[in-house]
Amino acid sequence: MSLLMSPVAGLTSLRDYIRYGATQFIGARLFYGHGMDNAFDEAKFLVYQALHMPADLDDAWLDCALTDSEAKQVVQWFEDRVTLRIPSAYLAGRAWFAGMNFIVNEHVLVPRSPFAELITRGFDGWVDLDACENLLDMCTGSGCIGIASLQAFPHAQVDLVDISPDAIHVAQQNIALHGLADQVQAIQSDLFSNLAGKRYDLIISNPPYVDAQEIADMPAEFHHEPMLGLASGVDGLDLTRRILAEAADYLTENGVLMIEVGASDIALIEAYPELPFFWFEFEHGGMGVFAINRSELVAYEQELRSFR
Repeated sequence: MSLLMSPVAGLTSLRDYIRYGATQFIGARLFYGHGMDNAFDEAKFLVYQALHMPADLDDAWLDCALTDSEAKQVVQWFEDRVTLRIPSAYLAGRAWFAGMNFIVNEHVLVPRSPFAELITRGFDGWVDLDACENLLDMCTGSGCIGIASLQAFPHAQVDLVDISPDAIHVAQQNIALHGLADQVQAIQSDLFSNLAGKRYDLIISNPPYVDAQEIADMPAEFHHEPMLGLASGVDGLDLTRRILAEAADYLTENGVLMIEVGASDIALIEAYPELPFFWFEFEHGGMGVFAINRSELVAYEQELRSFR
Protein backbone atom coordinates (compact mmCIF):
# COMPACT_ATOMS: atom_id res chain seq x y z
CA MET A 1 0.00 0.00 0.00
CA SER A 2 1.22 3.51 -0.79
CA LEU A 3 2.66 5.48 2.08
CA LEU A 4 0.66 8.47 0.85
CA MET A 5 -3.07 8.89 1.39
CA SER A 6 -5.47 9.62 -1.48
CA PRO A 7 -4.25 12.71 -3.35
CA VAL A 8 -7.66 13.67 -4.71
CA ALA A 9 -10.11 14.12 -1.86
CA GLY A 10 -10.12 17.72 -0.69
CA LEU A 11 -7.21 18.85 -2.88
CA THR A 12 -7.81 21.04 -5.92
CA SER A 13 -5.39 23.97 -6.28
CA LEU A 14 -1.65 24.36 -6.70
CA ARG A 15 -1.61 25.75 -3.18
CA ASP A 16 -3.37 22.63 -1.85
CA TYR A 17 -0.89 20.26 -3.47
CA ILE A 18 2.15 22.26 -2.38
CA ARG A 19 0.92 22.19 1.21
CA TYR A 20 0.11 18.49 0.95
CA GLY A 21 3.51 17.61 -0.50
CA ALA A 22 5.33 19.62 2.13
CA THR A 23 3.40 17.84 4.88
CA GLN A 24 4.34 14.44 3.46
CA PHE A 25 7.98 15.43 3.12
CA ILE A 26 8.19 16.72 6.67
CA GLY A 27 6.53 13.59 8.02
CA ALA A 28 8.96 11.39 6.08
CA ARG A 29 11.98 13.32 7.43
CA LEU A 30 13.52 13.77 4.00
CA PHE A 31 17.01 15.18 3.56
CA TYR A 32 17.29 18.43 1.59
CA GLY A 33 20.65 18.97 -0.03
CA HIS A 34 20.07 19.28 -3.77
CA GLY A 35 19.45 22.95 -4.38
CA MET A 36 16.61 23.38 -1.88
CA ASP A 37 16.70 23.28 1.90
CA ASN A 38 13.10 22.78 3.00
CA ALA A 39 9.96 20.75 2.31
CA PHE A 40 7.85 23.61 0.96
CA ASP A 41 10.36 24.63 -1.71
CA GLU A 42 10.70 21.00 -2.85
CA ALA A 43 6.94 20.53 -3.05
CA LYS A 44 6.54 23.80 -4.94
CA PHE A 45 9.31 22.84 -7.37
CA LEU A 46 7.67 19.50 -8.19
CA VAL A 47 4.19 21.00 -8.61
CA TYR A 48 5.48 23.73 -10.90
CA GLN A 49 7.55 21.27 -12.95
CA ALA A 50 4.62 18.90 -13.36
CA LEU A 51 2.57 21.79 -14.73
CA HIS A 52 5.47 23.15 -16.87
CA MET A 53 5.24 26.43 -14.99
CA PRO A 54 8.13 28.91 -14.54
CA ALA A 55 9.88 29.15 -11.18
CA ASP A 56 8.80 32.79 -10.85
CA LEU A 57 5.10 32.07 -11.38
CA ASP A 58 2.93 34.82 -9.91
CA ASP A 59 1.23 33.79 -6.66
CA ALA A 60 -2.13 34.67 -8.21
CA TRP A 61 -1.97 31.32 -10.04
CA LEU A 62 -1.68 29.30 -6.82
CA ASP A 63 -5.46 29.01 -6.51
CA CYS A 64 -5.90 27.46 -9.96
CA ALA A 65 -7.11 23.85 -10.01
CA LEU A 66 -5.09 20.89 -11.29
CA THR A 67 -6.53 18.50 -13.84
CA ASP A 68 -6.75 14.82 -12.91
CA SER A 69 -3.70 13.95 -15.02
CA GLU A 70 -1.68 16.79 -13.50
CA ALA A 71 -2.67 15.73 -10.00
CA LYS A 72 -1.65 12.12 -10.67
CA GLN A 73 1.78 13.23 -11.92
CA VAL A 74 2.34 15.45 -8.90
CA VAL A 75 1.34 12.76 -6.42
CA GLN A 76 3.46 10.14 -8.18
CA TRP A 77 6.48 12.40 -7.82
CA PHE A 78 5.62 13.06 -4.18
CA GLU A 79 5.41 9.33 -3.53
CA ASP A 80 8.69 8.59 -5.30
CA ARG A 81 10.38 11.39 -3.36
CA VAL A 82 9.17 9.91 -0.06
CA THR A 83 9.48 6.17 -0.66
CA LEU A 84 12.55 6.05 -2.91
CA ARG A 85 14.33 9.20 -1.67
CA ILE A 86 14.97 10.29 -5.26
CA PRO A 87 16.07 13.95 -5.46
CA SER A 88 13.37 16.18 -6.90
CA ALA A 89 15.57 17.31 -9.79
CA TYR A 90 15.85 13.74 -11.04
CA LEU A 91 12.10 13.21 -10.82
CA ALA A 92 11.45 16.32 -12.89
CA GLY A 93 14.53 15.95 -15.11
CA ARG A 94 15.29 19.63 -14.54
CA ALA A 95 17.15 21.86 -12.10
CA TRP A 96 17.74 25.57 -11.65
CA PHE A 97 21.25 26.96 -11.33
CA ALA A 98 22.29 30.62 -11.33
CA GLY A 99 18.79 31.53 -12.51
CA MET A 100 18.95 29.15 -15.49
CA ASN A 101 17.10 25.94 -16.27
CA PHE A 102 19.14 22.78 -16.93
CA ILE A 103 18.39 19.22 -17.99
CA VAL A 104 19.62 16.68 -15.44
CA ASN A 105 19.43 12.95 -14.86
CA GLU A 106 21.11 10.38 -12.64
CA HIS A 107 24.28 10.48 -14.77
CA VAL A 108 25.16 13.96 -13.43
CA LEU A 109 25.14 15.64 -10.05
CA VAL A 110 22.20 17.87 -9.19
CA PRO A 111 23.46 21.47 -9.63
CA ARG A 112 24.05 23.19 -6.28
CA SER A 113 27.54 24.72 -6.37
CA PRO A 114 28.38 28.08 -4.73
CA PHE A 115 29.95 28.92 -8.09
CA ALA A 116 26.47 30.26 -8.86
CA GLU A 117 27.05 33.11 -6.43
CA LEU A 118 30.54 33.76 -7.79
CA ILE A 119 29.06 34.05 -11.28
CA THR A 120 26.59 36.71 -10.15
CA ARG A 121 29.47 38.55 -8.43
CA GLY A 122 31.59 38.52 -11.58
CA PHE A 123 34.14 36.21 -9.92
CA ASP A 124 35.06 39.01 -7.48
CA GLY A 125 37.45 40.67 -9.90
CA TRP A 126 39.78 37.70 -10.22
CA VAL A 127 39.33 37.67 -13.98
CA ASP A 128 39.00 40.55 -16.44
CA LEU A 129 35.43 40.02 -17.63
CA ASP A 130 36.10 41.73 -20.97
CA ALA A 131 39.40 39.98 -21.66
CA CYS A 132 38.38 36.41 -20.83
CA GLU A 133 38.30 34.67 -24.20
CA ASN A 134 38.54 30.98 -23.30
CA LEU A 135 37.07 29.22 -20.28
CA LEU A 136 37.25 25.59 -19.18
CA ASP A 137 34.71 23.90 -16.92
CA MET A 138 36.51 20.75 -15.76
CA CYS A 139 34.42 17.83 -14.42
CA THR A 140 31.43 19.63 -15.88
CA GLY A 141 28.62 17.10 -15.32
CA SER A 142 25.50 18.78 -16.70
CA GLY A 143 27.54 21.74 -17.93
CA CYS A 144 25.69 24.13 -15.64
CA ILE A 145 28.70 26.01 -14.24
CA GLY A 146 30.39 26.58 -17.58
CA ILE A 147 27.18 27.58 -19.34
CA ALA A 148 26.03 29.86 -16.52
CA SER A 149 29.47 31.51 -16.48
CA LEU A 150 28.58 33.13 -19.79
CA GLN A 151 26.48 35.52 -17.72
CA ALA A 152 29.82 37.00 -16.60
CA PHE A 153 31.78 36.35 -19.81
CA PRO A 154 29.20 36.67 -22.62
CA HIS A 155 31.80 36.55 -25.41
CA ALA A 156 33.99 33.70 -24.13
CA GLN A 157 34.41 30.33 -25.78
CA VAL A 158 33.69 27.57 -23.27
CA ASP A 159 34.86 23.97 -23.13
CA LEU A 160 32.88 21.57 -20.94
CA VAL A 161 35.00 18.55 -20.00
CA ASP A 162 34.05 15.31 -18.27
CA ILE A 163 35.34 11.75 -18.25
CA SER A 164 31.81 10.33 -18.37
CA PRO A 165 30.24 9.90 -21.84
CA ASP A 166 26.80 9.95 -20.19
CA ALA A 167 27.57 13.29 -18.55
CA ILE A 168 28.85 14.67 -21.85
CA HIS A 169 25.54 13.70 -23.46
CA VAL A 170 23.65 15.69 -20.80
CA ALA A 171 26.00 18.65 -21.26
CA GLN A 172 25.36 18.54 -25.02
CA GLN A 173 21.62 18.62 -24.34
CA ASN A 174 22.06 21.74 -22.23
CA ILE A 175 24.20 23.39 -24.88
CA ALA A 176 21.34 22.82 -27.32
CA LEU A 177 18.72 23.90 -24.76
CA HIS A 178 20.38 27.31 -24.44
CA GLY A 179 21.29 27.65 -28.12
CA LEU A 180 25.04 27.82 -27.51
CA ALA A 181 26.45 25.43 -30.12
CA ASP A 182 28.62 28.19 -31.63
CA GLN A 183 30.12 29.15 -28.28
CA VAL A 184 30.24 26.04 -26.09
CA GLN A 185 31.51 22.53 -26.79
CA ALA A 186 31.51 19.38 -24.66
CA ILE A 187 34.65 17.22 -24.67
CA GLN A 188 35.02 13.76 -23.19
CA SER A 189 38.40 13.65 -21.48
CA ASP A 190 40.13 12.25 -18.42
CA LEU A 191 40.92 15.69 -17.01
CA PHE A 192 43.39 17.35 -19.44
CA SER A 193 44.28 14.25 -21.49
CA ASN A 194 42.34 15.33 -24.61
CA LEU A 195 43.09 19.07 -24.36
CA ALA A 196 46.61 19.17 -25.83
CA GLY A 197 47.56 22.63 -27.06
CA LYS A 198 44.62 24.43 -25.44
CA ARG A 199 45.03 27.43 -23.13
CA TYR A 200 42.41 29.06 -20.94
CA ASP A 201 42.07 32.40 -19.19
CA LEU A 202 40.02 30.71 -16.48
CA ILE A 203 39.68 27.10 -15.43
CA ILE A 204 36.82 26.37 -13.06
CA SER A 205 36.13 22.98 -11.58
CA ASN A 206 33.71 21.30 -9.21
CA PRO A 207 35.45 17.90 -9.17
CA PRO A 208 34.56 14.92 -7.00
CA TYR A 209 35.72 15.88 -3.50
CA VAL A 210 33.81 13.74 -0.99
CA ASP A 211 36.11 11.79 1.31
CA ALA A 212 35.65 8.13 2.21
CA GLN A 213 34.07 8.75 5.61
CA GLU A 214 31.54 11.22 4.25
CA ILE A 215 30.63 8.79 1.46
CA ALA A 216 29.87 6.15 4.10
CA ASP A 217 27.67 8.58 6.06
CA MET A 218 25.71 10.09 3.14
CA PRO A 219 21.90 10.28 3.36
CA ALA A 220 19.94 8.04 0.98
CA GLU A 221 19.23 10.90 -1.46
CA PHE A 222 22.89 11.18 -2.43
CA HIS A 223 23.14 7.52 -3.39
CA HIS A 224 21.03 8.30 -6.47
CA GLU A 225 23.85 10.51 -7.76
CA PRO A 226 26.77 9.07 -9.77
CA MET A 227 29.54 8.02 -7.40
CA LEU A 228 31.97 9.07 -10.15
CA GLY A 229 30.96 12.65 -9.44
CA LEU A 230 31.27 12.42 -5.66
CA ALA A 231 34.02 10.12 -4.37
CA SER A 232 37.67 11.14 -4.62
CA GLY A 233 39.76 8.95 -2.37
CA VAL A 234 40.36 8.80 1.35
CA ASP A 235 40.69 12.56 1.85
CA GLY A 236 38.54 13.68 -1.10
CA LEU A 237 41.47 15.22 -2.97
CA ASP A 238 42.51 12.63 -5.58
CA LEU A 239 41.16 14.64 -8.53
CA THR A 240 42.07 18.03 -7.07
CA ARG A 241 45.72 16.98 -6.73
CA ARG A 242 45.84 16.02 -10.40
CA ILE A 243 44.23 19.29 -11.51
CA LEU A 244 46.62 21.36 -9.40
CA ALA A 245 49.61 19.51 -10.85
CA GLU A 246 48.60 20.00 -14.48
CA ALA A 247 46.56 23.20 -14.66
CA ALA A 248 49.48 25.61 -15.24
CA ASP A 249 50.17 23.93 -18.60
CA TYR A 250 46.66 24.83 -19.77
CA LEU A 251 46.36 28.37 -18.42
CA THR A 252 47.31 31.57 -20.23
CA GLU A 253 50.06 33.69 -18.68
CA ASN A 254 47.63 35.57 -16.44
CA GLY A 255 45.21 32.67 -16.12
CA VAL A 256 43.38 31.68 -12.95
CA LEU A 257 42.34 28.32 -11.53
CA MET A 258 39.26 28.04 -9.31
CA ILE A 259 38.25 24.76 -7.67
CA GLU A 260 35.48 23.77 -5.28
CA VAL A 261 36.59 21.23 -2.66
CA GLY A 262 33.80 21.71 -0.12
CA ALA A 263 34.49 20.22 3.29
CA SER A 264 37.81 18.85 2.02
CA ASP A 265 39.25 22.38 2.32
CA ILE A 266 40.98 21.58 5.60
CA ALA A 267 42.62 18.50 4.12
CA LEU A 268 43.81 20.57 1.15
CA ILE A 269 45.36 23.25 3.34
CA GLU A 270 47.11 20.57 5.38
CA ALA A 271 48.38 18.85 2.23
CA TYR A 272 49.73 22.08 0.67
CA PRO A 273 50.57 24.42 3.57
CA GLU A 274 52.80 26.65 1.41
CA LEU A 275 50.36 27.30 -1.42
CA PRO A 276 48.69 30.74 -1.31
CA PHE A 277 45.09 29.63 -1.84
CA PHE A 278 42.49 32.41 -1.77
CA TRP A 279 39.26 31.19 -0.19
CA PHE A 280 35.99 32.84 -1.20
CA GLU A 281 33.27 33.67 1.30
CA PHE A 282 29.60 33.21 0.40
CA GLU A 283 26.47 34.96 1.58
CA HIS A 284 24.01 32.35 0.32
CA GLY A 285 25.54 29.09 1.50
CA GLY A 286 28.44 26.99 0.34
CA MET A 287 32.11 26.78 1.18
CA GLY A 288 35.45 25.44 0.08
CA VAL A 289 36.05 27.31 -3.20
CA PHE A 290 39.55 28.65 -3.81
CA ALA A 291 41.36 30.63 -6.48
CA ILE A 292 45.04 30.56 -7.39
CA ASN A 293 46.97 32.29 -10.18
CA ARG A 294 48.98 30.42 -12.80
CA SER A 295 52.13 32.21 -11.63
CA GLU A 296 51.63 30.75 -8.16
CA LEU A 297 51.09 27.27 -9.58
CA VAL A 298 54.32 27.58 -11.54
CA ALA A 299 56.20 28.77 -8.46
CA TYR A 300 55.14 25.65 -6.57
CA GLU A 301 55.32 23.32 -9.56
CA GLN A 302 57.78 20.89 -8.01
CA GLU A 303 55.69 20.50 -4.87
CA LEU A 304 52.46 20.05 -6.83
CA ARG A 305 53.84 17.45 -9.20
CA SER A 306 55.33 15.44 -6.34
CA PHE A 307 51.82 14.83 -5.00
CA ARG A 308 50.28 13.86 -8.34
